[in-house]
Amino acid sequence: MAYPDTYYKRTISDARARPALSGTIECDTVIVGGGLAGLTTALQLCRAGQSVVLLEAESVGFGASGRNGGFVSPGFATGGDEIARMAGAEAARSIHRLSIEGVDFVRDTIREIGIEAAAPQPGISSVLRYDGGDTLKRHAEAMANTYGYELEYFDTDRIRSVLKSKRYFQGLRDGRAFHMHPLNYLRGVAGEIERLGGRIFEHSPAERCELDGAEKVVTTAGGRVKTRQVVFTTGGYTGGLNRRLKRAFLPIATYVMVSEEAPELIRSAIQTTDAIGDNRRAGDYYRVIDGGKRLLWGGRITTRAASTASLVAELRAEMTGTYPQLSGLKTELAWSGLMSYARHLMPQIGQMQPGVWHCTAFGGHGLNTTAMGGKLIAEAILGESDRYKLFKPFGLVWAGGLAGLAVAQLTYWKLQAQDWWRERAA
Repeated sequence: MAYPDTYYKRTISDARARPALSGTIECDTVIVGGGLAGLTTALQLCRAGQSVVLLEAESVGFGASGRNGGFVSPGFATGGDEIARMAGAEAARSIHRLSIEGVDFVRDTIREIGIEAAAPQPGISSVLRYDGGDTLKRHAEAMANTYGYELEYFDTDRIRSVLKSKRYFQGLRDGRAFHMHPLNYLRGVAGEIERLGGRIFEHSPAERCELDGAEKVVTTAGGRVKTRQVVFTTGGYTGGLNRRLKRAFLPIATYVMVSEEAPELIRSAIQTTDAIGDNRRAGDYYRVIDGGKRLLWGGRITTRAASTASLVAELRAEMTGTYPQLSGLKTELAWSGLMSYARHLMPQIGQMQPGVWHCTAFGGHGLNTTAMGGKLIAEAILGESDRYKLFKPFGLVWAGGLAGLAVAQLTYWKLQAQDWWRERAA
């Protein structure tokens, strides 16, 4: 298996390897990319009786889908006001409902397939690092009125009763959201696809595509797939196979570390099984894992791969700045991963030309939206719905190349400065 050394790899439940593509085969749909978007698309098509081939350059879940924080909650990387500005208020509401549907889909899939190793744990809390409880109350009220979606408000005393930090003021708890082991989930879905007759080939990067005719051909080093439909679901590790797709998003790195086993020390700071995320644009996100024995802590973004060791020092500074009592907690393992971000910070879901589909750019909020995106593409291919058209305003616009990376980094530091001043005022 071609996985980086992560906590998820070390605790993988299914280590079965899959073969590389060899020879020429035919199918109804070929999917390029074995992350959550590609696997969900394949799962839904197989459930409908289609013959499906999935090509993965490394191992299923190699990229961001299999090495993230494990948070599954509604929403997108950008806010609802910006979505409404680009798509209209009614469409924005429909799009948010789809993000809720994505959360429910992942939960239902775990139950229906029986992916016990995904170990879903209910509850994600979003916390403020400044005094702004009235804003949270208004947001919770709007969610309840518009979507019937209940969020539980925590005042300062209640927040600090479970998170022993003076940095936190108020929070909202989402009891329908959950966190899980993403790589075990992905591999469970892959196994179900194969049980239904789908074929998955690992270490089989697509090298060439012939997309213009009714019959389309995707070629790898060892073979070819002839098909009627092609779906591109690659993310931050996309190569040059589809240049239109590659130029439409930026690869952004994020970082995660996992502590040694120290349950009593961790409990001195964190007394909840909820996953936690703060309000900053690139804030901290963390959760207790291994039944309370370890702490997984993520954060920071960079526009090019940085030294993981140096970023771990920054993550540790964030952790101990929030929880001084954890200064003695040692880091056992750390890793990074590339997410894909479009300039508009929304998923790119749609049809590039007849029979050619894309489903990508899920950076920052991937586990619910990749599932939702894969489901929408499968519905479109099967002729069941055209709900994917809700994402037409968020197309394959050029992300700016090197200049786009520079702008993204400047924007990040600007937002960090705004967050710092807001916290300082508190």
